Amino acid sequence: MRNYKKLLALGLSVAMVAGLTACGGDSAAPAASTQEGTDNADAANTDDGAADSADAGALYNDGDTRTIRIGTWYDHYYDSTNTDIHDDPSVSDEELAQAHFDIVKEVEDKYNVKIEFVNLTWDGTQESINTSILAGTPDVDIYEVDLSFGIPAALNGFATNLEDILPADSDIFNDQVVFTQVDVGTDSGVYLFQTNHAEMQLANTYMLAYNKQMLEDAGLEDPNALYEKGEWTWDKWREYMLALTQDTDGDGVTDVYGYGSRWDFLVYNLTMSNGTGIAMSDKETLSSPEVAEVLDFIYNMYNVDHVARPWDSEDFDGNQNAYIDGKVAFWISAAWISDSNKDSELGFDVVWCPWPIGPSGDEATNKFKNVSSGNAWMIPTGADNPELIYNVFYDWQNWYHDDVDLRDGDLTWWEDCAITEENYAVMEYMGTRGAFDLWNALGLEWDWSALLNGEMTAAQFSETYKQSVQDALDGFYH
Repeated sequence: MRNYKKLLALGLSVAMVAGLTACGGDSAAPAASTQEGTDNADAANTDDGAADSADAGALYNDGDTRTIRIGTWYDHYYDSTNTDIHDDPSVSDEELAQAHFDIVKEVEDKYNVKIEFVNLTWDGTQESINTSILAGTPDVDIYEVDLSFGIPAALNGFATNLEDILPADSDIFNDQVVFTQVDVGTDSGVYLFQTNHAEMQLANTYMLAYNKQMLEDAGLEDPNALYEKGEWTWDKWREYMLALTQDTDGDGVTDVYGYGSRWDFLVYNLTMSNGTGIAMSDKETLSSPEVAEVLDFIYNMYNVDHVARPWDSEDFDGNQNAYIDGKVAFWISAAWISDSNKDSELGFDVVWCPWPIGPSGDEATNKFKNVSSGNAWMIPTGADNPELIYNVFYDWQNWYHDDVDLRDGDLTWWEDCAITEENYAVMEYMGTRGAFDLWNALGLEWDWSALLNGEMTAAQFSETYKQSVQDALDGFYH
């Protein structure tokens, strides 16, 4: 458990840093382009002196000013159409907003381009990818994609392979300071990339949370302490849930359950904590023995031990938020859930811990974050001069000019959501352990309530959906 202890210490120190950067924006990106070693003929000096900069070989747009269009599904700031930092109505830190604003003109002057965001909308982005790229004339130069449709786009040849257009010593293939690569389930090529910043590590982490007073009243040891000792396992969690499921008023009806939350987050985390997944490559593993252990555990929680709050298919949010009223001891939390429900104001202490280790898993290899969800960028196949596009975008994202302390300094929102330094350290630790599993991005109609309500056994559930998963994966990869 040495890694966890080390990360815990790091998390405690990070949580106390007074920061400079704003939280939650879409403008976290690196500094001046460092795509060295390109002798492309387009990298020529210009009449106004905006020549090859100190960045050896940075491509320059010769001739008429070109507009680099970035397709998104919600409003982004800033681009060449903005004239003031307050064009962004959410500005809170004016100094940082000014840095984001100023980088636009700096990059535009350097490359002889204009930067323009195009809000294509969620559905419009997918339609544009499927029509304009296929026709060979992409509507925009860069797409912001959700991985649920970005990954299949990449796998079906709609995204430019960065390995084909950038030098081998580019940051994206090495330190990945500005952009990080996105795993799309193939062994070769870099097609999707994400803006690197501290928040990216924390986002999409779903911790196991518990009501501290309930565990203390039951005389149960802190799960974080058990994890440190290698004793936080599914069997131990089951013991805890059995002990915490109670009929507190003696009317013969259970009114406090050991667990209650959403099934999707539960499936994500139990598969990862058992060292497995459902759709990790082009072959389905829903029918594997390791996933069978996951399905059996979930089935038993709801239908044998009855330690899980019965699933209410009519009230999805009610399943997630039952903990607020003290109806469950364990649930699944995230920064955004804590913020939405004002966890810091509840009448009990909320504690986050890593997921317990399953029978086929182990602490060294288990993962805690599904990296096949979230946002990413892609340069479409057929885009004109993709290396120029990448360099412009790289420099524009580097509003902090390589000062990552400036970029990552202010994590106040995340710290507030975590409530305690210990919770923050758990979230940070989980964010470092990513796994790739496409199962919830396949577009399938899953009836998980059938498993939760006992209408299907684990074996029946697997048998019902395994071919659908494989068929969907065939569509992704072939």
